[in-house]
Amino acid sequence: MPLIKSADAPVFEGPLMTAVGLAAPSRGSTENSVWRFTLHPGNPGHEHAVSREEIFIAVAGRGTVTIDGETRDFVAGDALVIPANTVFRLAVPGDESLEAVAILPVGAYAQAPGGERVSPPWAQ
Repeated sequence: MPLIKSADAPVFEGPLMTAVGLAAPSRGSTENSVWRFTLHPGNPGHEHAVSREEIFIAVAGRGTVTIDGETRDFVAGDALVIPANTVFRLAVPGDESLEAVAILPVGAYAQAPGGERVSPPWAQ
């Protein structure tokens, strides 16, 4: 049974964020990658798009999402569906962290406008 215990899941640190890799090909998943992440207060986010639909579920705290120049609050209990190849930014402008879970199909990649394709390590 592919059970990834939270205590055994790899942790990835980045500027103003922490990601915990849950399901991914390196941990037995063949179709979807799932990770839990915390965006820390003051995280400005970064514009990027993903090659496949990505789903976020906010589990605690609050942040904002910007798509097509429109910014909306993203708070605990909300679900956010980002269509493939849509540029967006997820930020935490306040003093409260945002904790969320993300789901992305295996093999998808992220790309900042004009940047290189990147496969996040927590999704591999």
